[in-house]
Amino acid sequence: MKITAHSITLLICLYTSLSNAGGIYQEPDAFIKETFPDGVFEKKVIWLEKPMLLAMEEILSHKYKGLRISYWIHGTKTAWILDEIGKEKPITTGIVIDNSRIERVRILVFRESRGWEIRHAFFTDQFNNAALLDNSRLDTNIDNISGATLSVRAITKLSRIALFLHDKITSENKD
Repeated sequence: MKITAHSITLLICLYTSLSNAGGIYQEPDAFIKETFPDGVFEKKVIWLEKPMLLAMEEILSHKYKGLRISYWIHGTKTAWILDEIGKEKPITTGIVIDNSRIERVRILVFRESRGWEIRHAFFTDQFNNAALLDNSRLDTNIDNISGATLSVRAITKLSRIALFLHDKITSENKD
């Protein structure tokens, strides 16, 4: 078999596209350290009671399988690491909320073969400063990425869930 420059270029392109398709972009522990760089935070758990599960089911358009969700908090800032199925596999996402607005969305682990473009800042920065409206929708429009529609929907749903949960725990703390 003769190896040509064209063959090598083709293999490099194939390898590059496959390596970009998915993977671990940031470890969850590193995301938490980046969110709370001084190391001051509490790790807590919210137990999902039936009314909360029903509200989450409405946002997700399917039942949420867990009974509790871990989160990290310091002052008015919370961090959430949540999973949602894109097309077939879970996308692990870190979402930071401060004062009921999204501070940052970060794709931590992407397992799908398509839609990996959502990991880039041009997509995730759209969520910055978004809040929930009364109907549990975001108060900002999120532009789709052609070929990544299901991944975009998954991250949008997770952002809504994180805002919903943040509002639940911060309203409980005010009481």
